[in-house]
Amino acid sequence: MLFFSNPFFIRQIISIYEVKPIQLPADPKYNAVIVLGGFVSYNKKDDRGYFNASSDRFIQTALLYKQGHVNKIIVAAGNGYIVKHDFKEAIFIKQRLVALGIPGEDIYTDSTSKNTFENAVNAKKIVDSLHLQDPFLLVSSAMHLPRAKLVFAKQGMNVVPYPCDFDSKNVGNNFIEDYLLPSGLALNRWDSLIKEIAGVTVYKITGKG
Repeated sequence: MLFFSNPFFIRQIISIYEVKPIQLPADPKYNAVIVLGGFVSYNKKDDRGYFNASSDRFIQTALLYKQGHVNKIIVAAGNGYIVKHDFKEAIFIKQRLVALGIPGEDIYTDSTSKNTFENAVNAKKIVDSLHLQDPFLLVSSAMHLPRAKLVFAKQGMNVVPYPCDFDSKNVGNNFIEDYLLPSGLALNRWDSLIKEIAGVTVYKITGKG
């Protein structure tokens, strides 16, 4: 418990696994950015969506378009809930991007996918239908990108991972809190890391990644 609840140890391990931050040059400009969902949570009681802790994916996508790095946005975000309902994350995200002043005609949505593999399959159909040339920027959480890149590459898509929502860097490095005191958040990060490693393993075994 002392080891697995220690923020320092899990942060060091995650920093090895996560995709490193990148700085994009002014050129070249990419034809599209593909942003993976999972940063909007549906609340059944009031039938609404709410941004969650991974919403840096939304922020970075909007910035990439606003800063002129991309011409199109592809939102790959369907409905991964076990209990069926009509909420579509991709539609929610598009509405919010339009509210920021991004033209709706530059935003394409995949609202039927249920997982990362289906995200890649459906995104490939979209770029093929638009006759867009790769490479494409792929936006997701830094810990999720190693798995996502494998799946997109398997679909024959040349993507440049653009990481955000870094679990290894969103800390203040306060000595007492980050090195000595046990943390439930550290346990949660172990859970996320194990999920990603298991996901990569399963995709490789099944030939999806």
